[in-house]
Amino acid sequence: MDKLRKLTTQEKALQVNLDRSIYGSFAEIGAGQEVAANFFKAGGASGTIAKTISAYDMKFSDAIYGPGERYVCEDRLTKMLDHEYELLPERLAHRVESTRFFAFANTVEMLNYERTNQPHGWIGLRFQTKPGGAVNDCVIHVKMHDNDPLQQQYALGIVGVNLIFASYMLTDPEEIMLSLLDGLNARRIEIDMFRLEGPDFIHVDNRLMALKLVKSGFTKAAMFGPDGDVMQPSEALYKKNVLVLRGRFRPPTHVNVDMLLASRRQFKNETDVDKSKLMLLSELTLNDLSPDGKIDEKDFLHRAEILCSLGQNVLVSNYFEYYRLAEYLSKMTKGKKLGMIMGIYALQKVFDERTYENLRGGILECFSSLFGSNIKLYIYPAVKPGSNQLFTLPDFEQELPPNLKSLFRYLMDNGKIQPVDSANTNNLHIISDNVLAMIKKGEGGWEKFVPTKVAEAIKEKGLFDYPMSINIPM
Repeated sequence: MDKLRKLTTQEKALQVNLDRSIYGSFAEIGAGQEVAANFFKAGGASGTIAKTISAYDMKFSDAIYGPGERYVCEDRLTKMLDHEYELLPERLAHRVESTRFFAFANTVEMLNYERTNQPHGWIGLRFQTKPGGAVNDCVIHVKMHDNDPLQQQYALGIVGVNLIFASYMLTDPEEIMLSLLDGLNARRIEIDMFRLEGPDFIHVDNRLMALKLVKSGFTKAAMFGPDGDVMQPSEALYKKNVLVLRGRFRPPTHVNVDMLLASRRQFKNETDVDKSKLMLLSELTLNDLSPDGKIDEKDFLHRAEILCSLGQNVLVSNYFEYYRLAEYLSKMTKGKKLGMIMGIYALQKVFDERTYENLRGGILECFSSLFGSNIKLYIYPAVKPGSNQLFTLPDFEQELPPNLKSLFRYLMDNGKIQPVDSANTNNLHIISDNVLAMIKKGEGGWEKFVPTKVAEAIKEKGLFDYPMSINIPM
């Protein structure tokens, strides 16, 4: 792997060109015109390129791939891959038994002349790993951060070569993903979605690949849905009213579910919330996944499996501070109303000025991001340690330092902070760490602390080290 990583873009393109079994088409619409060019420049391109096409005009693109409302989207990329790959065995029937066909496509929006847009693109490869074999897809979404359009095109060309080279020369899915930014870094190009699928990759769990994108610094956040399919955040969250709950979910208990449902009842009644565009989001941060600095991938997949069984959309992020998460979601939703659910002890951390000591603007700088956007915090009560007394927002206000009381009151009076009124306080004694310990020890009775679907999933799949029963044949 180290030796492969040292290859330049030109060397990678040349190595592919010299492999006579790899042959296919390039289709690049919009501003992504650099990938095929790299293979031409490397030399020996006749060994790789059957066709290149650049349907830059929308009318020409529609005539080839069919009409569409948007041109830089996954649906358009899929149509391009479908059309181009189908032509290869049809027109090159004499090569079917000796060739590993591929169709490469991208649809890209570069930086405009006024520099007012977010440049991004969809890139995909449909390919065979052996002649006459199954067809696989690798699809990624990129955001480009260079301030010069030519540099963006250059960087995109590198990613495209990396994708084709890795898909044919590497076998490990993580190595394929990590090689995509060879010769680049995430400050220039961010990859916020990666999906590798097909008969040759049925062992790949793309939820785990989403985690690895964040863990490796390729992006700050990645997302997948209840069905386990990875999602592109800016597309999935676009102009949605999002209600998000951050947690460890190890495992989700009745408290977690009530936090979501009770807050949703309030959130959907907000005058500026469109009920038809409401999305619930469960968020896992790297900090909650790696308290000791190491991420247990098996444990992550167990949590993902549970959340998916509850029908949740899951965001994996590296936004430890709540205000950074608020900034990110506000940008993704284009300023639509956001709701953020947190326990009252989490609110204590938000108001702890020591958290912001390294920032020039201190707590006010962060609060301008957290509360400046169209956002409301829904605060769930807790039980005071060592007692049966509730700890609520009035109690929280009394315990605040004098210099923060007026700030807190301002946020309350302006509807930026609101208690979860219909919280089921009968469940506040449930502690997820205690439930997890019971599961791992094989103790009975833990089922009553979690939703029925959670208990069923844990037992059926042996999640969280649940001791599976051994069936001895009679």
